[in-house]
Amino acid sequence: MLFHRLKSLIPVAAIAFTCSLGSCVNDLDISPINPQASASFSQDEVYAKVYATLSLTGQQGAAGNGDVAGVDEGSASPFYRMILTAYEYPTDEVICSWSDSGIPDFYQMNWGSSNLPLTGFYSRLMFDVTLCNHFLEQTDALTDEKTIRQRAEVRFIRALNYYCLMDAYGNPPFTEIVSLTEDPKQVQRSDLFAYLEAELKNIENDLVAPRNGEFGQVDQVCVWMLLSRMYLNAEVYTGTAKWGEAITYANKVIGSGYELADNYADLFMADNDENEDAMKEIILPLRLDGANARSYGGAQFAIAATHTAGMTSWGTSEGWGGVRARKELVNKFFPNDNAPLLVNEIQMVAAAGDDRALFFSGTEDNTRTLEINDPYTFKQGFSIAKWTNVRSDGQPSHDATWVDTDVPFFRTAEAYLTLAEATLRNGGSQKDALNAINVLRRRAHAEELSSITLDEILDEKAREFYFEGQRRTDLIRYGYFTGGDYLWDWKGGVKNGTSVNSQYDVYPIPSSDINVNENLVQNKGY
Repeated sequence: MLFHRLKSLIPVAAIAFTCSLGSCVNDLDISPINPQASASFSQDEVYAKVYATLSLTGQQGAAGNGDVAGVDEGSASPFYRMILTAYEYPTDEVICSWSDSGIPDFYQMNWGSSNLPLTGFYSRLMFDVTLCNHFLEQTDALTDEKTIRQRAEVRFIRALNYYCLMDAYGNPPFTEIVSLTEDPKQVQRSDLFAYLEAELKNIENDLVAPRNGEFGQVDQVCVWMLLSRMYLNAEVYTGTAKWGEAITYANKVIGSGYELADNYADLFMADNDENEDAMKEIILPLRLDGANARSYGGAQFAIAATHTAGMTSWGTSEGWGGVRARKELVNKFFPNDNAPLLVNEIQMVAAAGDDRALFFSGTEDNTRTLEINDPYTFKQGFSIAKWTNVRSDGQPSHDATWVDTDVPFFRTAEAYLTLAEATLRNGGSQKDALNAINVLRRRAHAEELSSITLDEILDEKAREFYFEGQRRTDLIRYGYFTGGDYLWDWKGGVKNGTSVNSQYDVYPIPSSDINVNENLVQNKGY
């Protein structure tokens, strides 16, 4: 089956993909979704390339011929790296020391419409949408079983990219047509929500049944997970809450046959695509392979950005060390600044009584501090040891530099947290919400809770999903992202934290697109 060889096909497709999205690639910084498709079309290669956009960045290995022009391919165009940048750096979970263009804007919470990472993120999403539209246009007349399934998967990936645009940028340009004769029109957030809701439900029956496809293949549970995430945030997107729907789809995920891994750390290791324990929880992985599929995004970034000299071996020579845990994240495991110093992640887990407390606070020669008094000092803030290129079976990974680890982009644990929160918000049983949370705490060997509140669910979400690209959305849903009642170190660029203008709850549409598309209206405040 084609998909069984997807990891090896991804780089082939990235190189061989020659249906010229040339004008899109070359002009994406100024006109991101108006490519000219050539007459040459290879269905399987473009299909593989669509999946590849979630992990890889261009046509030539890790760098050299990027999909997105106008930004650095490795630092400002990878799908998951940009999610971690936009959804983690400005939150209470992590801080980044790098002074690269646009990066300090995130901890200071003062980004504008020319911010380079936000421009790269937007352009990546629009490129991916365009590629999906191209595939769907070229296969529109085909009705064979294989094409029907491929089209449903591509429509899901398009929906995922549009979901990110809706969540991050609010009212993006929208089109299902590649060869436009005019600039695409802007869609309102609530209308895009309705479109995505209908689109996801429409493709559900054309996707493979739960756990019936290859690892990494979009199946019906991907639809249920994305719908549950959308419904949990529906009030933000549309003004109308949909807690009941969030409960329904979270329960569908929980009952789908996907389970929780027994060992939390397995989910973030180099063999998480071979280890059955990890695979039973991972619903949608973003795939990398140190031998065949390399990128400066994906888990390569998650591992390298959090590791540095002195830490327990993490399976790759790359250790950039710029990203560390904020005090508020560590304190969710160790209240009142009680986290131990000079311990590795194994000792930290033992001290916390929670398998998820995968932090490194240093050695005598490589100390860390809990407090971050200077955001640009790499050793202030504990290091995160959650992501690794070490295999659970002790065998070596494929390469000493490039990682094998897949990103567990959708995993079953999220459904339990969605169920708990939506149940409380919907006036449901606290017992049901508590049971959902304690399932995760039992897996982590943490003490079970005897009662639960919405704020405790938010804390549990941080413990379970820190540095996985969900925190910004969660804080906005709670009204905590920009407001002054919920503070963390360096929020708004102030040591003890401060509130910022609510305009920052939505990112600006990049000025490069505003300037060339008269149909677009900038988000309020930018």
